[in-house]
Amino acid sequence: MPIMLTERAALEVKKILDEQRAGSPQDFPTDLMLRIGVQGGGCGGFQYALGFDRDVNPEIDEVSELHGIKVVVDRKSNMYLNGTEVDFYEGIDRRGFTFKNPQAQKSCGCGSSFQV
Repeated sequence: MPIMLTERAALEVKKILDEQRAGSPQDFPTDLMLRIGVQGGGCGGFQYALGFDRDVNPEIDEVSELHGIKVVVDRKSNMYLNGTEVDFYEGIDRRGFTFKNPQAQKSCGCGSSFQV
């Protein structure tokens, strides 16, 4: 099962891209994709990484389109993210992207790092 991006998260990604484009439309790349990955670190051993990228290596990256957003994940990260739902939460206590990862055995209190 691949990564899932909720409609709410996709809307937030589109909002971020639109805000960036508005700042310098002539210099802003139109082919950016959302890259989701895993990096070593954090209190749980692994931490989630979100960013924008233009480059795709077909030998190691998998690209999908979810709610109009092109999402790229490298195959190594996909081993740890398979089945993960990326959502966006906005509340009075916090605001940001959240991850529901069925691969995670344990996660830290902040929710941004995990163990497998």
